[in-house]
Amino acid sequence: MKSVRFGNTGLMVSKLCLGTMTFGLQTGETESWRILDHAFDAGIYFIDTANVYPLGGGIEHAGHTEEIVGTWLKGRRDQVVLATKFVGEMGTSPLDAGASRRHIFAAVDASLRRLGTDYIDLYQLHRPDPGTPIEETLEALTDLVKIGKVRYIGCSNFPAWRVARSLGHSEHHGFAKFASLQPRYNLLFREIERELLPLAAEEGLAVIPFNPIAGGMLSGKHRDLAQPAPGTRFNSTPASALYRRRYWHQDMLEIVAELGGIAKEAGVSLVTLAVAWVLANPAVTSPIIGASSAEQLVDSIQAAEFELDQELKAKLDALTADYRKGDWES
Repeated sequence: MKSVRFGNTGLMVSKLCLGTMTFGLQTGETESWRILDHAFDAGIYFIDTANVYPLGGGIEHAGHTEEIVGTWLKGRRDQVVLATKFVGEMGTSPLDAGASRRHIFAAVDASLRRLGTDYIDLYQLHRPDPGTPIEETLEALTDLVKIGKVRYIGCSNFPAWRVARSLGHSEHHGFAKFASLQPRYNLLFREIERELLPLAAEEGLAVIPFNPIAGGMLSGKHRDLAQPAPGTRFNSTPASALYRRRYWHQDMLEIVAELGGIAKEAGVSLVTLAVAWVLANPAVTSPIIGASSAEQLVDSIQAAEFELDQELKAKLDALTADYRKGDWES
């Protein structure tokens, strides 16, 4: 698999990134290691996780995904670019969440222990923390970079105005700057094309979008809006309600059916087509692909070798143009 430059940094990452948010709840440890092995053998050496994962597990399970990844990492650490995130709730105390200096230092040490490493390549805010001044957050992250616990910093789920404000503070105060953004992006959610992706391109930020197949909606396996089948992202974890709110809509089901026909004409699976479409955006660095089994990775990995021609991309853009509209945080 090809490697690509990580924004304006000198770091190289694999063209696809492996996401791990199902590990430890929807996917057991043994299968999680199979998924990691399969991805690594295919050339994916960029791995993304978060301290609150597995998704939907709550504070009872928070940290378990990092532990699974950490066990697998033994003997491979120098061959992997490792990303994790913080801000979310890790306990019941008000001190167990957020982007304050106190929590950042506690959170990074806890992640390092779970991951079995002494440094994190990319440390990201999982979401904004309106209760903490961004200057405090950036100064603390800068200190982590200086002492070597963190190599680069980034953010996830930030609207464009918050990213711009953070970059401005970094420039003014001499703090470490965000090297990357991790937004939601797929054929059914294109709002970030309006402001966030142009900002990333202008500032040279890496973009590592999650949800490229819309939680499985863009697999084409859902034929109607009857109760989602057990074991899918839409009916298997406490986070399933979130995914149904995002994608479980009749208009999207109809669009997916049309996309499936286009994929068939192109001679690829809908998953491959959907991930390839995300990759085709020049602002995108490395989409985050995920799976609940090793076999599910195959079609996503094939997207790294499938390039959309201009006519096919234009057809997909036109069909899903309405999804560039709407509330960015929906």
